[in-house]
Amino acid sequence: MSAILIGKTLHLHGAVGDDIFDGEAFSAVDVLLAVQDLPARDRLTVHLNSPGGDASEGAAIYAMLDARAGGVDVVVDGIAASAASLIAMAGETVSMSPGSVMMIHDPSAFTFGNSEALSRTVEALEVLAKTYAGIYAKKSGKSPKQCRDLMKAETWFSPDDAVEAGFADAVAQSSKTLAFAAFDYSKFKHAPQQLVALASEKNWTASKPQPEKDAKMTKDNQAQAIATARIKAIMKADEADGRGELAEHLAYETALSPEEAIAVMSAAPKGASEADELGSAFARNRVRADGKLNAEGLHSRSHGKGERESRLVTSMKQRHGAK
Repeated sequence: MSAILIGKTLHLHGAVGDDIFDGEAFSAVDVLLAVQDLPARDRLTVHLNSPGGDASEGAAIYAMLDARAGGVDVVVDGIAASAASLIAMAGETVSMSPGSVMMIHDPSAFTFGNSEALSRTVEALEVLAKTYAGIYAKKSGKSPKQCRDLMKAETWFSPDDAVEAGFADAVAQSSKTLAFAAFDYSKFKHAPQQLVALASEKNWTASKPQPEKDAKMTKDNQAQAIATARIKAIMKADEADGRGELAEHLAYETALSPEEAIAVMSAAPKGASEADELGSAFARNRVRADGKLNAEGLHSRSHGKGERESRLVTSMKQRHGAK
């Protein structure tokens, strides 16, 4: 959390929205908690230094500040980009510190799914973009279309440019050196080179979902589904009836296919204490004959009444949701 209230001054530093980027971040809930004891009639000054983040969180924070009865003044200390620039629009007065920057652009999102899911994301982004454009228009006096064009172009403003465009009201007088929020500014298409260079020098990175990570997750999910289906096929087979302990052994402690496991179970007697011994012996002999599996993976073991199931069996059953 990086939403700190000191007196009647709220400091917002870092990314907008928790779990969006590594490092400092603040959410709508953080802002709400920070100002909850400040009377709504009191005027609030917000010092903002953020590269942006979650577009919906930015809209929620804007609405919260804009609704304050006492009014809000915003000072951009270092940067107000993306969702943070929308938050800045809540200020009745917006002041840009010398050397600070502001950026507005269209919201974006990562989506995984079929064409219908992607279409829904496009529709949601379009609604959000129109909402953003309307808020920028309200502050600047421009039309929503003009603001949307600036958003699509990813437009960066110096303090003087922001004042001229109507997104800020004044350039604050300050001799202090600016401290920009830590962020990988190369993620933006048209970020000022001094910010890109600063991010490289400081080794600032942003934690965003990467396609290759999504692909790995998909492969892991597929492998999990295959393993679960294999276990279910063995445990639910008719041959497992009366051979429960043997079925567990074959399902959780071997790599036998369902067909191979069923063959082992069908050769073992039902309900006999020697069932596992016979089944394991059958499997070991079969492995030696066809060389498909490591014989050590199908060791012989007894399952007496008082014997507890192995840790591996317990672990595998928990992992695959088996009882």
